[in-house]
Amino acid sequence: MRDKTPFLPDPSVNPNEQLERVKKWRIVGPGLVVAATGVGAADMVATLTAGSRYGYTLLWAVIVGTIMKIVLVEGAGRYSLSSGRTIFEGWRSLGRWTSWYFGPYILIWGFVYGATAMSSSALPLAALFPFLPLWAWAIMMGLIGFGIVWMGRYAAVEKVTAAMVGIMFLVMVGLAIITLPNIPEMLKGLIPVIPQGGVVYTLALAGGVGGTITLAAYGYWLREKGWHQPRWMRVMQLDNAVAYTITGIFVLAMLVVGAEVLYSAGYAISAGDRGLLDLDAVLRERYGDVIGVIFLVGFWAASFSSVVGVWSGVSLMFADYWGNIRNRPKDHPDTRNGGKYFKFYLLWLTFPPMLLLLLDRPVFLILLYGVLGALFMPFLAVTLLGLLNTSRTPKNWRNGMFTNSVLVICAVLFGVLGIYQVWDTVSGVLT
Repeated sequence: MRDKTPFLPDPSVNPNEQLERVKKWRIVGPGLVVAATGVGAADMVATLTAGSRYGYTLLWAVIVGTIMKIVLVEGAGRYSLSSGRTIFEGWRSLGRWTSWYFGPYILIWGFVYGATAMSSSALPLAALFPFLPLWAWAIMMGLIGFGIVWMGRYAAVEKVTAAMVGIMFLVMVGLAIITLPNIPEMLKGLIPVIPQGGVVYTLALAGGVGGTITLAAYGYWLREKGWHQPRWMRVMQLDNAVAYTITGIFVLAMLVVGAEVLYSAGYAISAGDRGLLDLDAVLRERYGDVIGVIFLVGFWAASFSSVVGVWSGVSLMFADYWGNIRNRPKDHPDTRNGGKYFKFYLLWLTFPPMLLLLLDRPVFLILLYGVLGALFMPFLAVTLLGLLNTSRTPKNWRNGMFTNSVLVICAVLFGVLGIYQVWDTVSGVLT
């Protein structure tokens, strides 16, 4: 599985080349795709629930979560650009254990997430257009996402995602504004406080600002964009920071809506994606049907951006993973966008999960999905510490003290949250 010789950066990559000059039009790129892909219905519900329970008390956790994701994604991008290696090549250099974890995870995750993403993007459509059942809208969303990624190139994925981000951002920020947020209370929320019984919500909110496995897909999207040399480092860093700042504002807007619409009136919403339909009902009651419809459109945009992004990014990751396992040479056509490994995983994400839309999800599969998924964020943080502090990364692009400190915090925080999620998953399945 691993060569015994030291795993060094690609010798054809010059880590000291002159940095590309940042231009304003380049601040929208792969960062927006990875950030938008990571924010789905589950994150929206978690944020709304936190706002409905604790008001603005956990606003600081949104900011902390945004900073952590910026550091994590920047680390993944910096490794890929400076070393000329993909993130999976880096993981593989750390030992066989990474493949033993990642291989089963990406297959199980794709099977279960495919159904989850299709259902989430179908919920608002089924509410808006009830002439079709939920499963029919879900299959339609999966097929449209499949078609965009199968037929198009990365540029098409980026344009669709940018459009979805624009819709969801304008809708959610607009909703936050019309609720007339309490600015003094928001400012109090900048003081780090964990309310009684709110440890899990705090960890979830800090960890829920955009993504799990999709964070590691950033380097692959950079390559598809054409940003694949160290000279693109500053462009990448700005791209990432702008994208997650936008995502942080979006999550903050959801917290405001939760605090002003739900917390102030004492409303509670259901767990899971259907909690967003509860919010739709509350918004219609308070502001009228037009606002409810606009919210459902934003809900759909946030969910469908995850479909398109995952169908693209995680398929690229799988293609690289399987190419490495099969010892395919670097940049072999089978391992790239549109190659046969890419297309296999795209099919895997789309069609087998449709069975889960019609059947009860298998208990054992849900158990594995929950356990492996809970461990991914600490896995990413720990492996980035190993990659970005050793000879695997050129010396001038290794971590500084601040980045290492944030990655250690991420590893600990996500480790604790992962343990809780594993316990919650196991107890939920077995009871």
